[in-house]
Amino acid sequence: MSEARRERKPSQELVRHVETTLARSLYNCDELAAYSGTALAFRDRLIIDWNKTQQRQSSADQKRVYYLSLEFLMGRALDNAMLNVGMKDAARDGLKNLGFRIEDVIDQEHDAALGNGGLGRLAACLLDSLATLNYPAWGYGLRYRYGIFKQEIVDGYQVEVPDYWLDFNPWEFPRHEIAVDIQFYGWVRKYQDDNGKTVHSWQDGETVQAVAYDVPIPGYGTSTTNNLRLWSSKASSGEFDFQKFNAGDYENAVAEQQRAETISAVLYPNDNLERGKELRLKQQYFWCAASLHDIVRRFKKTKRAWAEFPDQIAIQLNDTHPTLAIVELQRILVDLEGLTWDEAWKIVTNTFGYTNHTVLPEALEKWSVPLVQKLLPRHMQIIFDINLFFLQTVEKKFPNDRDLLSRVSIIEESHPKMVRMAHIAIVGSHKVNGVAELHSDLLQTTLFKDFVQVYGPDKFTNVTNGITPRRWLHQANPRLSDLIATKLGGYHFLTDLALLDKLEAFVDDESFRQEWAEIKTANKIRLAKHIKDTTGYSVNPTALFDIQVKRIHEYKRQQLNIFGVIHRYLTIKSMSPEERKKVLPRVSIIGGKAAPGYWMAKTVIHLVNSVASVVNNDPDIGDLLKVIFIQDYNVSKAEIICPASDISEHISTAGTEGSGTSNMKFVLNGGLIIGTCDGANIEITREIGEQNIFLFGNLAEDVEELRHRHYYGDFQLDPQLAKVFDAIRSGTFGNPGDFSALIASIAEHGDYYLVSDDFNSYVTTQNMVDEAFRNQDEWIVKSITSVARMGFFSTDRVINEYADGIWNVEPLAVKD
Repeated sequence: MSEARRERKPSQELVRHVETTLARSLYNCDELAAYSGTALAFRDRLIIDWNKTQQRQSSADQKRVYYLSLEFLMGRALDNAMLNVGMKDAARDGLKNLGFRIEDVIDQEHDAALGNGGLGRLAACLLDSLATLNYPAWGYGLRYRYGIFKQEIVDGYQVEVPDYWLDFNPWEFPRHEIAVDIQFYGWVRKYQDDNGKTVHSWQDGETVQAVAYDVPIPGYGTSTTNNLRLWSSKASSGEFDFQKFNAGDYENAVAEQQRAETISAVLYPNDNLERGKELRLKQQYFWCAASLHDIVRRFKKTKRAWAEFPDQIAIQLNDTHPTLAIVELQRILVDLEGLTWDEAWKIVTNTFGYTNHTVLPEALEKWSVPLVQKLLPRHMQIIFDINLFFLQTVEKKFPNDRDLLSRVSIIEESHPKMVRMAHIAIVGSHKVNGVAELHSDLLQTTLFKDFVQVYGPDKFTNVTNGITPRRWLHQANPRLSDLIATKLGGYHFLTDLALLDKLEAFVDDESFRQEWAEIKTANKIRLAKHIKDTTGYSVNPTALFDIQVKRIHEYKRQQLNIFGVIHRYLTIKSMSPEERKKVLPRVSIIGGKAAPGYWMAKTVIHLVNSVASVVNNDPDIGDLLKVIFIQDYNVSKAEIICPASDISEHISTAGTEGSGTSNMKFVLNGGLIIGTCDGANIEITREIGEQNIFLFGNLAEDVEELRHRHYYGDFQLDPQLAKVFDAIRSGTFGNPGDFSALIASIAEHGDYYLVSDDFNSYVTTQNMVDEAFRNQDEWIVKSITSVARMGFFSTDRVINEYADGIWNVEPLAVKD
C-alpha cells in the first residue's frame, strides 16, 4: 500500500474495497458489506506497521517473548483497530456520509471465538499491552474452527451449537507456506550411533499438519503491531484421497482430513469420555509442537550457539495447558539437535516461565501415563527421565523424607499412574507466578509448599492481573473516557492509568457528579435495550443493576447468587402492598457458559432461567425484581454490560479464585463490588478503600476448618437458605427433581463451596447495598473515588513486571 493511498480517507478506502474486493456497488451495499469494506481498509493500514514491526524485531539483536495460551478471548477487532490507530472519528464521519451508523457496522463483526473465560481475556489484554509498550512479542494459540460453542437457551437449558465465527474473518492471514508435520503414536527406537552415543528416534505413527494463520495485534498510539500466530490442523496427506473416491469409497476419501480437522475444531472438547481426553491431549501437543518448531526455526536462522537460546527467547506458559512445550523443547534439543541431556535441560529451565491460575487441586491437569505413552511415547520417556533426575536431586537435599519425594514427584502413584502437568511446569521453569497476592501466598503455603522447600522462595513470585484500559474504558465506555479526559487534560491516562488519581479532586464538583451519573444512566438504558431485544423482558433503567457475568462454575457460586434472588423474591411476596412500596427495585443479571460436560453448572443455568420465568411474570412483583440470563455471553456483550453495572458480584468461595479480572472491568467503569475476600478483590479493596466495596463471607483461612467440620457431620443449613430450598422443592420454579442434586450438594453432601455458611452474610450485605444505593449522591462519590484509585490494575503495569522480573526483555520501538 503506497503512502499516498495510506493518506486517503477511510471512506475512500472503504468504497474501493466494496467495489474491487467485494465486487459490490454502493447501491447494493448493506451493513455487512460496509463492515467488510471498513475492516479491509483498516487492515491495510495495520499491514504496513505489522511488516515494519516484524522486520525491526527480526533485525534487532534483542530478546523476544513468546506467550503460549490455549485461549485468546480477543473480542471484536475493528473497533479496537480504529481506536488504536486514532481514526475512529474519521471512520464515523465517513460511514455517516455513506448512510451508515458506525455502531451498526461494528455490530456486524463476529467475536473471535478463541477463548471462554478470564484465562483467554487476560491473554488478549496482555497482547494489547505488549504491543502498546513496544515489547517484541508473539502469541501462539489454536485457530478453533467452531470456538468453544455458541450458547443457546432452549426451555431454560443450555444447548451447545457450533460457533461459525470464521465465515468471514478479514483479520487473519493464512500462511500456507508455514506448515509443520506433527507426529502422534508410533514407537521409539533406541540405538547407538557411530560415535557410541545413545540415540532415541521416534518412529512411525500418525502425522497431522499444522498450518499457520497470523493475526496482527496493534498497539495503542504506537506503530508497533505484534503477531498472534494460530495453528489449524489438516491431514498431512492432503484433503482428498482420489483413489478411494474413484473406487466408490466416498466417505473415506475425506475421512483422514475430517479426523485431522477435529484437533483444532473446538476449544475444550468434552473430556467425560476417554476419546475426549485423548483429543484434548492431542490438541495441546499439536499446538505446543508447532509453536516450538516455529520458535526454534527462527532461532536457528540467527546462527547463534544453543547456549544463547534463553538470552534470545522467553516463553511464558499461561496455565498448565502448554506444559508439553517443556518436554518438546527437551526432545528437540536432545534427539534432533544432538545436545547432551544436561546442556539441553539448562537451556529449557532458563527459557520457560509458568503462570498458575488456580489453587483448586482438581483443576490442575493430570494425564494418565498409559494415554501419554500411547499418544506421545518419546515424551513419556523424557518425562520419566526429568522426574528421575529431579527426584535424585531432591533426595540428596532431603535424604530421609520419602513422603516429600512422593508429593513432589511428576508421576502420581495412583491407578492408573498420572502425569502431574503442574509439577512439570514448576520443575521445567525458572520462575513460577500466581496472579494475585492471596493466590500466590496460597500457592506457596499450600499447593506448592513442597516445591518452595525444594527450590527456596525466590523461584516463586506474584504478578497481580490487570486489564487494558483501552478496550475496557475507552472502547467500552467512550462517554466516560471523554469525561475523564476533560478533567485530566487529555487521554494520557489510557497509557498511564495511575493518572486517574487526579479525579479525586473533582468528587465535590456537582456538575461533574451529575454528568457522571447521566453517563451511567445512559449505559443502563443501552443494556436495557439489549435485554429487551434478546430476551423480550423489559427492565427499569432506574433500578439497581446487579450483575454477575463469568464462566459458570460451582466455585464462582452463581448458585449463591440465584438462591439470594429467590430469597429476595420470597421476601417481597410475603410483604403487604404498603411494604412493597419501600422496596428498592433491582435487576439481577447473570450470564456465562458452562462446560458441555459440567452437569452441575448447567443445572445452575437451568435454575436461573426457571426463576426468571416465574419472577418476571409475577404481577405481584412488577419492576421490584427482574431476573435476566444473558445468552452466549462474550467480550462484545461485556462491553455493553460492564459500563451499566451498579453492583457486580465476585463471590467465589474464599481462596478458590486465582485473581479474577471482571471485578477490575466493572470498577473501572464506575460500578461497585459485592464480593468475598478472594483473588484480586483483596487488592482492589486495599486500593479503593473498604468503604467503597461490600465484602462478606468467611475468609480463606477459615475454609478448610469449615469443610473439615462439614465432613464430620457438624453442619447446620442456614434457616433462610432452607426456606429457599423448600420453595424449590415445592415446585415453585418448575420440576423440583431438576434441581435436587444441586440442593443435595449443599444440604446433604458437605457444602464444599460454603454456600450455606456464607448465605446469611451475603443476604445481610445485599441489604446494605440497597440502603447505600438509596443515597445516590454518596453512591456517585464512591463510584468516582473507586475509578480514581484503579491505576494499579492496568495490564501495562503487569507486562512491565513480567518484563523486569521474569522475562528480562526491553521495549523495542518501531521506527517510522
